[in-house]
Amino acid sequence: MGMDNESKCCKKQECGMRIEKDLIGEKELPKNVYYGIQTLRGFENFHITGLKLHPSLIRGMAMVKKAAVLANTELGYVPEEVGAAVVTASDELIDGKLHDQVIVDPIQGGAGTSINMNINEVIANRAIELLGGKKGDYKVVSPLNHVNRSQSTNDAVPTAARIGILIELGNTTKALDKLATALEGKAEEFKDVIKMGRTHLQDAIPITLGQEFGAWAGAIRRDVERIKESAEALTVINLGGTAVGTALNADMEYIRISCQELSKISGYPLKTAENLVDATQNADVLAQLSSCLKVCAINLCKMANDMRLLASGPMAGIGEIVLPAVQPGSSIMPAKVNPVIAEVVNQVAFQIIGNDLTITMATQAGQLELNVFMPVLLFNLLQSIDILGNVANTFAEKCIVGIKANKERCRKAVEKNVGIVTALVPYLTYQVSSDIAKEARASGKTVREIVLERGLMTEEELDHIFSPAQLTRPLKSRRQMTHQGNSNLNCTAAATESDN
Repeated sequence: MGMDNESKCCKKQECGMRIEKDLIGEKELPKNVYYGIQTLRGFENFHITGLKLHPSLIRGMAMVKKAAVLANTELGYVPEEVGAAVVTASDELIDGKLHDQVIVDPIQGGAGTSINMNINEVIANRAIELLGGKKGDYKVVSPLNHVNRSQSTNDAVPTAARIGILIELGNTTKALDKLATALEGKAEEFKDVIKMGRTHLQDAIPITLGQEFGAWAGAIRRDVERIKESAEALTVINLGGTAVGTALNADMEYIRISCQELSKISGYPLKTAENLVDATQNADVLAQLSSCLKVCAINLCKMANDMRLLASGPMAGIGEIVLPAVQPGSSIMPAKVNPVIAEVVNQVAFQIIGNDLTITMATQAGQLELNVFMPVLLFNLLQSIDILGNVANTFAEKCIVGIKANKERCRKAVEKNVGIVTALVPYLTYQVSSDIAKEARASGKTVREIVLERGLMTEEELDHIFSPAQLTRPLKSRRQMTHQGNSNLNCTAAATESDN
C-alpha cells in the first residue's frame, strides 16, 4: 500500500523538501527557499533570457507590497502582527536582500503574474520566518490573502515598474549631465580652434572646433530635458485599480492611503490616476519615455560618428581631433589604435533603437482591459535606461575629457581651402567670389593670393575678414562695416560695377 499524503510530506521534509499546493496541484520545493509553488511554476515555464529580474523592479515591487500592507493594516484588513512582519520582509527586499530568491525570467507570459507571485511568496515566507513559523505555512502569513491584499498583478506590477524606472532614470540623467558638461568643457577649450566645416561630406565654410562640441552638448541637454519631462508622467499610478481598473476588492480609503504611503517610501510625489481603467489598459507613457531614450541614442550615435570621422587617419584621414588611446587596436597591425569608445556608443544606440521598436510593438498590442505584454516592455525599457547611462559615463570619462585638437592641421586646412571665399561674398559679390574660387581650384593658388593679385583688397582687410572671429560669427551690420573704413564698401561697389 502507498503512503498517505501526510506520510509523504513527512518523508519529503526529512529530505530537506517541502510540498506546496495550488489550483494546478502539488509541487516539491527545497525547504530553505523563500519562493513558493507559483514562482517555481513560472520558473519552469519560462526559460527565455536566462537573466534575473531587474533589481530596481524588485525594489519597486517590495515598496508596493509595503505600502499596501500598511494601508490594509491601518484599515483592519490585515492583523497588526502580520502587517509588521510583512513590512520588515519588504524592507529587506528594498535594501537588496533576498534578491537571489527572485528567480523568474524577466520575459514571461501572464502580464507579470509570475513576477508578482515571486515577490508575494518571498515576502510571505520571510514574514513567516520572522514570526517564528516554517516556510510554506501560509496559515501564518499568506502570499495572497495578506501580501497581495487589495491588489492584482495588473496594478501592482505597473506601479512598481514606474518606481523602478524612476530610480534608474535618476542615474541615467546624472550620467547624461556629466557627458554634456564634458562636452561644454571641450567647447570652451577649443573655442579658438578654427577648422573647415563640412556639409554633404564636402568642404563648406570655417567653423571652430568649440562650436562643434557646443552643438553636441546642446543636443544632450535637450535630451535630458525631454527625458525628465517624460518621467513626470510616471508619477501617476494605478495602484488600487486591481484587475481592470474598476477597483474591485479595494477599499476607497486603501487607494488613498496606499498611494500616500508609497510616496513616502519611494520618495516620489505619486498620485492616483483619475481614470484607473485608462491607466490599467494603456502603456503610452512608457512608450513616450522610450521614444525620448531613442532620440538621445540617435544624438549620441550621430556624435560618435562625427568624432570617428574627425579622428580618422590619423595620417591619411581628416585627423582634426585625437581621441584618447584606451587599448591597442589590432592583433596584426602594430601601433594601430581604434576609436573603440565611439564604436561602443554606436552599438548601444543600435540596441536602444531596437528596444524602442519592441516597446512600441508591445504597447500597441495590448488588448481591451490589459496590456499583457508588460514584461517584455519593462525588460527592454529598463535595459535601455541602464545602458544609456552606462555608455554616457563611459563616453564622458574615457573619450570626451581626453580629446585633443590637432590645431595645426585644422589651421592649414582652412588657409588652403577654397571654401573661405564665401566670406568675401558680402564685399566682392557672389559672382566675383565664384570666379576667384574657380581660379584657385585651377591654379592651385590660395584665395588670398588671387585677391591680392587682382588688387581687390589689402592684406589688412583680408586679415580682418579671414580672422577666426569674422569667419565663424554673424556678419556685422553694413553701418558697422562702413565705420571701420570705406575700403570694404568700395570693394563691394567696384565689384558690383564690374559685374554690370
